[in-house]
Amino acid sequence: MKISKNAEVVLERRYLTRDEEGNLIETPEDLFRRVSAALAAPDQTYDENADVQKTEAEFFDLMTSMRFLPNSPTLMNAGKELGQLSACFVLPVEDSMDGIFDTIKNAALIHKSGGGTGFSFSRLRPKGSVVRTTGGVASGPISFMKVFNAATEAVKQGGTRRGANMGILRVDHPDILEFIDCKAEDKTITNFNISVALTEEFMEAAEKNREYDLVDPRTKEITGRLNAGEVFRKIVDAAWRNGEPGIIFIDRLNRDNIVPSVGAIESTNPCGEQPLLPYESCNLGSINLTKMVKTENGRRAVDYDLLGTTVDTAVHLLDNVIDANRYPLDSIAEMTRSTRKIGLGVMGFADMLLMLGIPYNSEEGVAVAEEIMSFIEQRSRETSAKLAKRRGAFPLFKESTLKDGPELRNGTVTTIAPTGTLSIIAGVSSGVEPVFAYAYIRNVMDHTELTETNPILREELEKRGLFNEALMRKIAKAGSLAHLDEIPEDMKRVFVAAHDVSPEWHIRMQAAFQRHTDNAVSKTVNFAQEATRGDVEEVYLLAWKLGCKGVTIYRDNSRGEQVLSVGAKEEAKTAQTESKGISPRPRPAVMRGFTEQVRIGCGKLYVTVNYDDQGICEVFTNTGKHGGCPSQSEAVGRLASLSLRGGIKINDVIRQLKGIRCPSTIRQPGLNVLSCPDAIAKVLRQAEKTINEEKDIIPAIDGNSTIDAGSEKHRGKDAEITYDIAKMKFCPECGAPVIHEGGCVICPECAFSKCG
Repeated sequence: MKISKNAEVVLERRYLTRDEEGNLIETPEDLFRRVSAALAAPDQTYDENADVQKTEAEFFDLMTSMRFLPNSPTLMNAGKELGQLSACFVLPVEDSMDGIFDTIKNAALIHKSGGGTGFSFSRLRPKGSVVRTTGGVASGPISFMKVFNAATEAVKQGGTRRGANMGILRVDHPDILEFIDCKAEDKTITNFNISVALTEEFMEAAEKNREYDLVDPRTKEITGRLNAGEVFRKIVDAAWRNGEPGIIFIDRLNRDNIVPSVGAIESTNPCGEQPLLPYESCNLGSINLTKMVKTENGRRAVDYDLLGTTVDTAVHLLDNVIDANRYPLDSIAEMTRSTRKIGLGVMGFADMLLMLGIPYNSEEGVAVAEEIMSFIEQRSRETSAKLAKRRGAFPLFKESTLKDGPELRNGTVTTIAPTGTLSIIAGVSSGVEPVFAYAYIRNVMDHTELTETNPILREELEKRGLFNEALMRKIAKAGSLAHLDEIPEDMKRVFVAAHDVSPEWHIRMQAAFQRHTDNAVSKTVNFAQEATRGDVEEVYLLAWKLGCKGVTIYRDNSRGEQVLSVGAKEEAKTAQTESKGISPRPRPAVMRGFTEQVRIGCGKLYVTVNYDDQGICEVFTNTGKHGGCPSQSEAVGRLASLSLRGGIKINDVIRQLKGIRCPSTIRQPGLNVLSCPDAIAKVLRQAEKTINEEKDIIPAIDGNSTIDAGSEKHRGKDAEITYDIAKMKFCPECGAPVIHEGGCVICPECAFSKCG
């Protein structure tokens, strides 16, 4: 099995099994054997004479060849005690205090198990409504979203994966205007993506600038009217401003609801691509399209024979996931097994187009998308029908909208999910997104810079005799090949980056995949910083007209802290920052200090703190012989030292470092720190206390002050840190730049994901 160094790092950090001391006890090959064995076992449920070893070998080959990978929870938990294999869930939010807090409890159990949750708050009575049982006044959906958010924050502090939520409100809910703006400035709903559920009636009214009704969900009475055009433009303005809310076309989700007799679809998972009934879960996996290209007579083409057999095995595997899964709630197990929905999708699509010599932003590219997804859709249904003959149709088949056709094992078979982490493991482009960057510079130890290049681009440049390190640095600096004289025009046409693709082509590509996808397509439409509100409005209308089920957009530099800028804009921003910079005081020749040993997840960390008459001015670290992250710890120490000598208050430095979590600390008894940075923060706090006691000085701390530090908000000296990941520029776990892709925020370095 051949995987990249990046893939090895991601697997070690997030997927491979460790013992109680945090030591790795599993290799990547062991992981895939563990998962294959666990997912092959359900075959015996349907045939006691089933050749489970044969199935296990097929699943092992499917994954180790990187032709297909199931979603992250399956890789993490299959064959382990937890055994929770689903990525996301949808829970109902009832209009009662008991119902609301039952849902909060259930969501906490799901987050604890590693899943994300979607909610519709559309059933909740509007703000200001009279509560008859108490004579009080209802606080409305947004206030309860904040309660859900706080519960998520509490659970994720002790969990292995960050809790992620989707919050949805119908556009005809009386509190819709408050919902649209609920994430404009306030940083209290940081664990939610939000989307407005738009109806067809509303979209038609918006197009004609007509009024529409607001309806109280409890009484079903009309409580007011708003101009649909003005509300639509308000949604556009909010999305233009910072990317939220997104939009979903709720009537389209219910048009494809296979069991409307059971209930209506109200919400999706946190990335927007999996509409689910209350208590359903999503069980997803993605085919690596770069493995589906063959060479015939010197030309590359799609290998449909290999794609077909890959689909067959992948559908078999995903159906087995439903049986092997240990669900966090009995109600989820029952509902998931009654419809047996699976979501087979793709990754590496942009890379496949590069291999075929086809531009992403072209009619030919869109045609390939339709052709590929149409084949996967048809073959998946055929395979599901074959499984139904051997295992039976999904239990609700007879009352489903599919009842007049051939029996199917699975209520849905296709979904285009975000594949940030899986794409890193497979070494390909994410989902159906264009390539974000073709070359970038990675900083390693001893101030060494390494340039990494997209392997398909490198192959083509080497074939033409154009590859060299200087050109790769130029590409990394520019962020695109589009304006480089050294690159031939025919290559520029094919090797387009995400920022070279116009919003219209993003939507056209999304619509092409949507036409052959049962569920929905997770994708981000990227806009340049200069894009106008009118540009965003045009894209939303185009998505509606072309049959998309939802849209997520991101305008470059639109948030308080830009996720990732490229080229000259980043240089200009850096230059501006440097021009206003401050100079730290020189390092004193003689200082006093002490060293403290701290036990961390992967060994021992020695933290030395030095100080002079002006206070603490130097921090440096050393790791024991069993490892740790010496380069990262050294970097933290250097930056802390620079900050302290530059006049930054020590409390601010400590606040930035404390609470950062490292996977190696998880479930290790006796550890008093969460990571190396957290250890440094604790030693700094103790050092400050010791030095102040020496000087008999009480530090001046304003306990009522509110300090905004980047994307964190601190209230009072003992307040808990809250991270607004959506507005982060750098990964909170490894410090690398993060990007908007597949309707989510992901780190291409360590595979951190906002969506869990």
